[in-house]
Amino acid sequence: MNASAKALAASFDLEKLTSEFYDDPYPTYRALRENEPVKRLASGTVFLTRYDDLVSTYKNTKSFSSDKKREFAPKYGDTPLYEHHTTSLVFNDPPSHTRVRRLIMGALSPRAIASMEGDLIKLVDGLLGAIAAKGHCELIEDFAASIPIEVIGNLLDVPHEERGPLRNWSLAILGALEPVVSAEAAARGNKAVTDFLAYLETLVARRRAKPGNPDRDVLTRLIQGEGNGEENGERLTEKELLHNCIFLLNAGHETTTNLIGNGLVALDRHPDQKQRLIDNPDLIKTAVEEMLRYESSNQLGNRMTTEQVELGGVMLEAGTSVTLCIGAANRDPAQFPDPERFDIARTPNRHLAFATGAHQCAGMALARLEGAIAISRFLSRFPNYAVSGAPVRGGRVRFRGFSSVPCALG
Repeated sequence: MNASAKALAASFDLEKLTSEFYDDPYPTYRALRENEPVKRLASGTVFLTRYDDLVSTYKNTKSFSSDKKREFAPKYGDTPLYEHHTTSLVFNDPPSHTRVRRLIMGALSPRAIASMEGDLIKLVDGLLGAIAAKGHCELIEDFAASIPIEVIGNLLDVPHEERGPLRNWSLAILGALEPVVSAEAAARGNKAVTDFLAYLETLVARRRAKPGNPDRDVLTRLIQGEGNGEENGERLTEKELLHNCIFLLNAGHETTTNLIGNGLVALDRHPDQKQRLIDNPDLIKTAVEEMLRYESSNQLGNRMTTEQVELGGVMLEAGTSVTLCIGAANRDPAQFPDPERFDIARTPNRHLAFATGAHQCAGMALARLEGAIAISRFLSRFPNYAVSGAPVRGGRVRFRGFSSVPCALG
């Protein structure tokens, strides 16, 4: 076992992944963590798999930059994808990151999120009613993917009749963040950015003419900035405004879809834990945290070293690209006892599914609420549900989820 694990770690190449890896990356992550936790790949990128190394990287924003201009220029060239991914919140350092994050966090306050609960329950119950009427369901299309699109559509106050293209735009843009991007995927991503920007320009123009309530409407809040447009308030440029609207949809869409889909499949595969949650519905909060840890929706993050820095006993030169493997860190036995076990009451559970430090996910409270309401109400309505065929993985390494899960309702 040890020799084969060493061979698995030695042969790992993020740009040449096997179908077995996409199905189950965790044996590879374990082999890397145990044998080459700071792994230098053929591309020159360093791949991190230990929990403590990820936390150190997240918290040292001086030595590990989130700015992606240098990394993405050769990958995307002068394209809409390059402009988008180097303008959005997640791929920027302070002060730009701080300014945009503050505006978004203001609209995602605890009070604002609490006020969304009633509409969220109504949305989920409506989807469950439609599924019950049909008598069976495709878990992703009929349920998991429908929830975050509506929630973010509500946050930006996108008219319901205009939400049709949002999901496919998001999937195309995020698909271009994979380690290897085909010409077709790049073309799809660039067209999606272009089409999304064109739509947002019209939406923003309408909102400028008729502002919404900035306490609930994130788009109005981003347009008005801090101080509601006073001279000393912070304002976003038009480019920052448009690209961060795209970012909000992308950040909250596929990751939350994956949380709901991964969570319901994990319960189906662990019937003892499923029954435990049915018997103890109050465990839903810790159950959601365990779903996030066990099968992280977002599995990879990236940084670039700004100076020579030592990490895990390895010296990294300035300008080194670093990949943070969240999926591996969340199963590190140094942090999580018996990490391969799915335990809906696990506590403490300081997983890194939302990262940590300055770039900790701005929408994590909303994602937790969506996950808890969706999963608990699905389970309550269909306690005997079962995956009824082979689930299809989304075919991505960065974002781990399913593209389809056939489901019998029992």
